[in-house]
Amino acid sequence: MAKDNFIFAQCILYFLAFVFGFIAVVPLSENTEDFRGKCLLFTRGMWQNENITVSKQRFIIEEWGPQSSCSFITFVGIASLVLSAVQAWRLLFFICKGHDDSIFNAFLNLLISSFVVFAVFLSSTIVSVGFNLWCDAITEGGSMPSSCEDLQDTDLELGLDNSAFYDQFAIAQFGLWAAWLTWLGITVMAFLKVYHNYRQEDMLDSLIHEKEFLLGRSSRRSSDVVDKKSGMI
Repeated sequence: MAKDNFIFAQCILYFLAFVFGFIAVVPLSENTEDFRGKCLLFTRGMWQNENITVSKQRFIIEEWGPQSSCSFITFVGIASLVLSAVQAWRLLFFICKGHDDSIFNAFLNLLISSFVVFAVFLSSTIVSVGFNLWCDAITEGGSMPSSCEDLQDTDLELGLDNSAFYDQFAIAQFGLWAAWLTWLGITVMAFLKVYHNYRQEDMLDSLIHEKEFLLGRSSRRSSDVVDKKSGMI
């Protein structure tokens, strides 16, 4: 019963990782479409007057952020989404059939979950830092009267749709950081599983050794009794 509860808890965590991964991937995909493939993260720019006579300012992009940053976080989000769905389905099957992971599979799950924790943490950090740099650029370090959230309602005249960038990345950040916490929990449980299997295997080896020792003593006693009886005869 305890084993089933442990597997069920793992299944719940994988389901949560799937949900949070979905929450992160959807707005990232929408932003990629809205910005026509350009990466908002780490983008540098500044506000300039359109001309000398008109005081109207326009935001000029000096350099778009590296496309590899957006591609990486989207890939990690999708990989987390798919992997968590597969693992949740597999553990649900185990609960229904009463099966459990082998020692090798438990160790392999620990390695995979550790790698995913690192990848999701890196993606979350990239999104948070890169988006903050973008907000610093369009608000000129906070000197603008409008906040980063307010500026998504302003047409930046970049030839793309910037009407939801703040909401999209706010949701993506929440999804990624929540997914990271969930995968951290999955990794801890995977470690506990490996540790339990190790202790169980060590205990089994000890029992086998003790059994062999007792059988050896019993056989020696039997042989001693036989020898004594032979001597008496």
